[in-house]
Amino acid sequence: MVEENMGACWSQTKDQFDNLEKHTQWGIEFVERYTKFVKERSEIEISYAKQIRNLSKKYQPKKNSKEEEEFKYTSCRSFLTTLNELNDYAGQHEVIAENLTSQIISELSRYIQELKQERKSHFHDGRKAQQHIENSWKQLESSKRRFERDCKEADRAQQYFEKMDADINVTKADVEKARQQAQLRHQMAADSKAEYSAYLQKFNQEQNEHYYTLIPHIFQRIQEMEERRIERVGESMKTFAEVDRQVLPIVGKCLDGMTKAAESIEPKTDSKQVVEAFKSGFEPPGDVEFEDYSQAMKRTVSESSLSNTRADGRPEKPTSKTKGKLWPFIKKNKLSLKLITLNAQVRNLIEGSGPEDFSHLPPEQRRKKLQAKIDDINKDIQKEMDQKDALTKMKDVYIKNPQMGDPASVDPRLAEIAQNIEKLRVEAQKFEGWLAEVEGRLPVKSDPPRRQSSMYDTQNSTPVNNNCAQDRESSPDGSYTEEQSSETQIKVPNPEFDDEFDDEEPLPTIGTCKALYPFEGHNEGTIAVAEGEMLYVIEEDKGDGWTRVRRNEEEEGYVPTSYVEVYLDTNAKGAMTYI
Repeated sequence: MVEENMGACWSQTKDQFDNLEKHTQWGIEFVERYTKFVKERSEIEISYAKQIRNLSKKYQPKKNSKEEEEFKYTSCRSFLTTLNELNDYAGQHEVIAENLTSQIISELSRYIQELKQERKSHFHDGRKAQQHIENSWKQLESSKRRFERDCKEADRAQQYFEKMDADINVTKADVEKARQQAQLRHQMAADSKAEYSAYLQKFNQEQNEHYYTLIPHIFQRIQEMEERRIERVGESMKTFAEVDRQVLPIVGKCLDGMTKAAESIEPKTDSKQVVEAFKSGFEPPGDVEFEDYSQAMKRTVSESSLSNTRADGRPEKPTSKTKGKLWPFIKKNKLSLKLITLNAQVRNLIEGSGPEDFSHLPPEQRRKKLQAKIDDINKDIQKEMDQKDALTKMKDVYIKNPQMGDPASVDPRLAEIAQNIEKLRVEAQKFEGWLAEVEGRLPVKSDPPRRQSSMYDTQNSTPVNNNCAQDRESSPDGSYTEEQSSETQIKVPNPEFDDEFDDEEPLPTIGTCKALYPFEGHNEGTIAVAEGEMLYVIEEDKGDGWTRVRRNEEEEGYVPTSYVEVYLDTNAKGAMTYI
């Protein structure tokens, strides 16, 4: 009965030992699974940070592009700050990934290897103890069976001796032999009993040590190993949260920076910058005069008719094409021409196209562009000067220490820099001259020597205007440019010019002029001229940049004053200078 209980207890303990082995294996697999989870989280953080950085980089302004100019507005600068803060925000997610890798993934990977080795050692000791107790149990079973067999043999030998001793027909020698055999069997049974008793005592001692010392100690170590594993997983989970918590202050600063950037937006400041950027400097047009068509009297050119009428209401046959010609700024076309001009200005500002002196821009815009150009040239001059100073110092070093280099090798570069500086200075002077014209700081240009001809001598005329090609490209108020653009900005003349086409009689000739450059005359009211062509002047420039000329009795119109060389007849009526 005791032996059966011992067997059942061993079997139960063995089963529990196997269960512990399975459980500890599951514990290791759990740590591995958690490590894989943290690794995937780290990869997600890295991928997210990369996507955030790419997004921030995608919307960063490109250098020397139109987008870079847009960031002068507070809203655009706020957006740029948001992009920079977002880039820092992405960096914090990279920090999270780095800390997860170094503080959790690497540590747990190393700990898993140590845990496997420790578990292997514990269960090796457990299996060794199990094997030892099983061997002791087998020895005890073997001695017990031998004792049982010897006892049975001794009983049979005793019964045989007693039978032989009672039989009278058996010789005394046979009885003695049976008696000796019975004694031998009894002795063997006694020895087996002693051996079985010794093995039983040994097994009980070993079993007691196994169940109360060895196995509890092994189980205790396994339990401690499991508790350390669980504790280590708990610490990793805590670190998992702390890694995020550590970057929260910096993430908060990034978000605060975004909020501060948003609060720094100033709509009024941006709108003022728009006004400054596109301010033309032109004066607003005056009021449109009322035209009375209700009375039968001399009437001005109507908006729907190109002919003139007499005082009695009958149309008069025009003496020349000027009677049916329209001034580029007649009332009907004032608004549309201004809109076309404004669109051209905006397009030129955006595209950056136009002549070198920016004469296609309004005065205020032209002044800003010229000033910016002068500043850029001055910066280039300063760079060249710095290079010149550096090379001069190098040459001095070479002169004092010939072994370091040839002083003459620096001269070509110095000469090149000197030429560059001179070119830049000439360029700067050119732009400063244009800027001075815009700002009205330059005095009126002196008249160049008059071109004499027999025609001018016979008419006793005096030249009053002779503009060079530079003047042709940039008038002082920046009101016009080359004739190739039909949408060029030109200054609106005085309102009384609209009524000058209503005169019934042709205007008298007050001088002559010679076309210095070709002019196509696309706008209404203008006249096309060829370079070198001689024309009659019937109305001089009144300060708007246009001179009225006549080719013959049938053709007359306006041409840019800077395109012609005018010779006024001082004796002619109405000949006076407005420039």
